[in-house]
Formats: sequence, C-alpha cells, structure tokens
Amino acid sequence: MKREDCICYSGAANGAEVAFGAAAERHGIDEVNFTFEGHAVARQRGRRELTRAELRHGDVSLGYLSKLMHRSYPDTPLFRNILQTIWHQVNNGQEIFVIGKLNPDDTVTGGTGVAAEFARLFNKPVYVFDQERAGWFRWNGKAWEPASEPCIRQPLFCGTGTRFLQDNGRAAIDALFARSFT
Repeated sequence: MKREDCICYSGAANGAEVAFGAAAERHGIDEVNFTFEGHAVARQRGRRELTRAELRHGDVSLGYLSKLMHRSYPDTPLFRNILQTIWHQVNNGQEIFVIGKLNPDDTVTGGTGVAAEFARLFNKPVYVFDQERAGWFRWNGKAWEPASEPCIRQPLFCGTGTRFLQDNGRAAIDALFARSFT
C-alpha cells in the first residue's frame, strides 16, 4: 500500500480524531475531516464541509439508533449533524479504527459508539482500542475479541474516537501508524 494512495477519514474533533489526523500527517497520509457549516473543529488539514444535501445522505433514525445502542440521544440539529458526519467518516472508510471503551452490551461508550455501530452495520472491519483495558479488540461478526496490534490494511480508513483521549489511546494510535506505514 502506497502512502500517497491512503486517506484517513475523521472529524477533526478534540481527542482521538486530532491524534489520528496528526499521526496521518506525520506519516505522509492524506486526511479528510468531515464537518458542517458553523461547527468548530480542532484540525484544519483536510477539512471538508458537507453540504446540507450531503448531510441528509447520512441521516439516520434516532429511534433506530437508540434501540441499537441501548441509550437515548438528543433530537437537536447539532447532534443530528454530528451523527451525519460520523456516517460519512465510516461510509468512506474501508476499515474503521476507534478509540474508546467497550461496554458489556457490546456497544462503545458515547458518540464514539455510533461510529463502531455504523461499521458493524456496514459490515466493515472495525477495531476498538479500549482505553480502560489497554488493548485492541476486533468485531468478529458476533462479539468483540482481542486483536493484538492491528495494522491498517486498507488505503481508505476511518480514525475516530473519544474526546477524552488518554495517554495509552494516543500511544495506540501512534503505534498503529508506525506498524502500518514503516
């Protein structure tokens, strides 16, 4: 896989998304950060503001999503737009890498969990670095299983995750890129 063929799709939010973008830049990988009008992002490199029509492509039923995730979400324009940008990140990636926390019900904590859930729904390879367990996990189609040191194998990939990035999450991102692009 050539670096010049690779793109990291993300959202440029503080935390894991900024770390994915910074790692991509250090390794000579292009990045596309989906956002929308009026939304503040922490990274400008690769900023891609979605149109209203593009945002609507990523619209999902909050009722359906709440049922899948076993929690409720606010029905606000801001939250809908954020969900729509997450849809674009996952839809464009061929492989999805998430930093967060796995829950006992097989979901991932917070809005980060939406990316993991979309990846599962779209049948895309998805890996989660669980910061509490300090390890990578891969969805095998039925459950999360430990995944020792995954590599980025697809040129178009999504890097997303929690705003509350811990040192071990940052190190996991850096190691992922080092293994994949050395």
